[in-house]
Amino acid sequence: MNPTALMIMLLSLAIGTTMTLMSHHWLLAWIGLEINTLAIIPLMTKTPHPRAIEAATKYFLTQASASALILFSATMNAWKTGEWSITLLSDPYTITLSMALMMKLGLAPLHFWLPEVIQGIPLSTGLILSTWQKIAPMTLLLQISHLTDLKLLITMGLTSILIGGWGGINQTQLRKVMAFSSIGHLGWMVLILKFNPQLTLFNFSLYITMTAAMFFSLMSLSSTKISEISSSWPKSPILVTTMMLVLLSLAGLPPLTGFSPKLLIILELAKQNTLLLASVTMLTSLLALFFYLRLTYVMILTLPPHIPPSSTHWRTTKNSPLTATMTTLALLIFPLSPTFLLII
Repeated sequence: MNPTALMIMLLSLAIGTTMTLMSHHWLLAWIGLEINTLAIIPLMTKTPHPRAIEAATKYFLTQASASALILFSATMNAWKTGEWSITLLSDPYTITLSMALMMKLGLAPLHFWLPEVIQGIPLSTGLILSTWQKIAPMTLLLQISHLTDLKLLITMGLTSILIGGWGGINQTQLRKVMAFSSIGHLGWMVLILKFNPQLTLFNFSLYITMTAAMFFSLMSLSSTKISEISSSWPKSPILVTTMMLVLLSLAGLPPLTGFSPKLLIILELAKQNTLLLASVTMLTSLLALFFYLRLTYVMILTLPPHIPPSSTHWRTTKNSPLTATMTTLALLIFPLSPTFLLII
């Protein structure tokens, strides 16, 4: 892609998200979401492949449907209340707006577009779609969390954790694995949204850090399949080692970064006297733990002496400082969790 066009698209993404974050008005928030949607589509189709065109079309149709629902609900709410304020919602339109925002995020059962879209686009665009594009809808969802129905949030959260784990088990494509991982993590965030919005924001920040670290590692190795990642140890042993640890961090194993949000969410659920919900959440998250461990096991099988010396490649993989920084954050934030919570 032309560098000027790329800069314009990335600037548009930044402007769209910033506009939504700064707005107190549903119409301005909707305009920011639309700018975001339109800016990422050229990035999806920068490699003119039928799969990329299909992914961009699916993404546009899904996001346009969700945006239409947001605009319609906000207009009807303004007609009823006389206000366009984000935090002033009447009862019937809170559910429709919440569902539309969850559709934009890719929460189950409105998740069907996300794995297919991420599978059809480059890793760099998949990184933007999995991290930056979720900031604006999540912020709006946080602002209306005190009005959202608790049963809806719990149902969507548990369904997302279950689908996120179940869908990723039999995948051989790493981009689809990351898509189902995203669905599962968003389920944890939505589950605790009504009880403790600050904890949702903390979880979201760590999710962006860990997902970005994983995508940067995959981009450094140019790997999109499990079969490719299984032969990447000779290319860059250090990067593959840290990538295994990032996978375990995404799984939520101590003492890595990903353990802190899960621990705090379970403690908060126990504090709210919802022990059954906490137990079901932990049991359903075991499915996701299985496919993270499966990926880690595939990498471990490629360590010496499992591979013959004749299959060793030249170590030509260059690790960027950004990859190193994100990987370090994705592994070592756990001791600093109380500090981050106090800041939030």
